[in-house]
Formats: sequence, structure tokens, C-alpha cells
Amino acid sequence: MGRSAASLRIVAGEFGGRRIAGPDGERFRPTAERTREAVFSMLGPVDGDSVLDLYCGSGALGFEALSRGAGDLTLVDRAIDLARENAVRLGVGGRCRLHEDDALGFLGADDRLYDLVLLDPPYRLADRLGPQLDNLLSERLTPTGRIVVESAGAAPMRLSLPLLRERRYGRSLVRIHEREAG
Repeated sequence: MGRSAASLRIVAGEFGGRRIAGPDGERFRPTAERTREAVFSMLGPVDGDSVLDLYCGSGALGFEALSRGAGDLTLVDRAIDLARENAVRLGVGGRCRLHEDDALGFLGADDRLYDLVLLDPPYRLADRLGPQLDNLLSERLTPTGRIVVESAGAAPMRLSLPLLRERRYGRSLVRIHEREAG
């Protein structure tokens, strides 16, 4: 622990105001605090939800969901050390699964269903990843599942699932998709 130079604050809920380790250097681009707050305001209650945080980085989005009442959290990233450090820091080991894997590999091997998928890939890759992730993501959603995608407004990730909401925050574009009813 202690490898991180910056810290991030959990906005609300059980861990509201608590600090977690932020990224050291340029490797991660954590979701800004005001963007996280806006995302969860748009989503509404996540009580009991099973949450998947792909490209989790520090895990800030996923830990925000746990703080706001999500039932369990799965964190996936190629480099999981920072998220692991934060899970220990918050004491959520029993409610959190960590996987060091790329998103496509994880989704291809995982058979769980999720109520909420948080997707914040590197901005430079987001528009190219959309077609690869599209079907895999829809297969991992519960019938009422939602996906939150954060990407660059200039080159957004596009998914075929119905779009519920879309908001811009600086250079970021946040889109919330839902699984089709029926």
C-alpha cells in the first residue's frame, strides 16, 4: 500500500467522505468526483444491485456503488493493485471480487448476470471497443440491467442497447443504457 500519490473521495453513502488511493501518474484517468455524483443521481437507487466495474482503475465508481447500497461488486482491470489496495482500505473484501484480466477476456469467461455495469475504458480506445463489447455486455445484464459508459465526447463508445440518458461533463460523455424489455 501507499504507492499512490493522489487520493479520491467517496461522495455519498456508507463510505461518504472517505478517501481512497488515486492514480500515480498518467496511467489512470479516474472519474471526477462531480461526474460520479451526477452518474449516481441519474441512476437512482442501486440497493442490492450486483455491480460490474470494467476498466476499474482505482475502483472509485464501483466503490461509490457499494457505498450507496449495491449488494456486491466485481472489479476488473489489467492492473488491479490499486483497486485491491482500496478494497482493503475500505474493508469491503467480503463484498468485492477482483479480477486481473482484460474486459473482453473476463466477459467471455464470466457467466454471472449484473444489474449494473460501469464501463470507463481508456478514452483513446473507447470508440473501437464498443463493437467488441456490445454483445458480451448485453449477455451479462439482468432483465432490468443498466450500463453506464464514460468516454470522450469527441470519440464516444457506441452500444446498440437503448439509451436512457446522456450528459456531458467537460470532455467526458456519460451514457446510460438499459437492456431491452421483453
